[in-house]
Amino acid sequence: MEKRVMTDSKRRRGLMAASALLGGVLVLSACSGSDDASGGGGKDASQAQADEAAAKKTSAADIKITPKDGSDNASINNSAAVTVSKGTLTSVAMKTAEGAAVAGELSADKTSWKPTTQLERSTTYKVTAAAKDADGRVAHENASFTTVSPTNSFIGNFTPENGSTVGVGMPVSINFDKAITNKAAVQKGITVTSSSGQEVVGHWFNANRIDFRPEEYWKGNSTVTLKLALDGVEGASGVFGVQQKTITFHVARNQVSYVDAKTKQMKVTQDGNTIKTIPISAGSPDNKTYEGVMVMSEKFKETRMNGATVGFTDDDGKGEYDIKDVPHAIRLTNSGTFMHGNYWGAKSIFGSVNTSHGCVGLSDTKGADDTGTPAYWMYSHSLVGDVVVVKNTGDKTVAPDNGLNGWNLNWADWKAGSAV
Repeated sequence: MEKRVMTDSKRRRGLMAASALLGGVLVLSACSGSDDASGGGGKDASQAQADEAAAKKTSAADIKITPKDGSDNASINNSAAVTVSKGTLTSVAMKTAEGAAVAGELSADKTSWKPTTQLERSTTYKVTAAAKDADGRVAHENASFTTVSPTNSFIGNFTPENGSTVGVGMPVSINFDKAITNKAAVQKGITVTSSSGQEVVGHWFNANRIDFRPEEYWKGNSTVTLKLALDGVEGASGVFGVQQKTITFHVARNQVSYVDAKTKQMKVTQDGNTIKTIPISAGSPDNKTYEGVMVMSEKFKETRMNGATVGFTDDDGKGEYDIKDVPHAIRLTNSGTFMHGNYWGAKSIFGSVNTSHGCVGLSDTKGADDTGTPAYWMYSHSLVGDVVVVKNTGDKTVAPDNGLNGWNLNWADWKAGSAV
């Protein structure tokens, strides 16, 4: 058989012919279904008309749900909301993933909705909303989000309580359940003001506690307001605040009591005037009472006092004392210093000898019902927040963070503990 060899020029001519033929097929394929070029334009016009018709059927109402769908670490206070522009809301339903409904309130103009109760932490919520525009066309929107978990949030336990009446020495004390590393950010989210106009400054005792007080005791018969705006504040890496609330409390008359362990007398003053002098028995030479300014933090008509809980034990490990019905007890420190009634000691010790394990004892009667005793009088005339100043015990000054006793820091040292 004859072997034919195609030259380069013949090969090029063949490829060109094939390309032309293929190109012709492609052109025919592209134009099939239309006799002229106007056919494609007609289809475009039809699509445009269809799009325009569809747009006319779509509601102009634009619903927005916050937090956005799929969010986690959402706030339990202000994050949940539904709003609409170019329309009004016709229905909003919010439920937990388990189906529990969340109560909410629609605004008067029906353009916004929000829950009327605080949300729970670590909970997934589902929101369904519908709205209509001016032409009555309906729009729908759905979202699901999860609130911040306890692990990723912090709260502050505060004292005094909202609506309470306290003495002039009562600081605002906040203890956080997580260590705070961004102290300045957290402190900026807390404001404490007084109707007296006194300057109020915060002092951090550690990563979990901040107290607020003025330079001098609160003015008597004033009102103090604490505002917590900690929602969303990052207190530590990945740990956010969830509280947003306002607390007010009333400061009563100015009552300050002066305990002198040397004379064994206590002078009770109100608004600068002495109203009562009471004989006392302070800590013995072996168990001296702290000196310094102390604030009443708790009151108990009767309570149990066991020496073992504060380190006073016998050789068998049991408490040196265990009195189950100590009357008229008023706490002065977290470490166990009280002012309290004493019915087990001889009446002669009060005003003459110091015999206690560090407390300030007042004469009393077993049962706490005798209204004629000095201890009953003191208990009934005292408020949490009243001040007790102790001197001449021979012991050290009580630590400022041992109870509510920050008054033992001078103003310069107090302000030095502020983060802002």
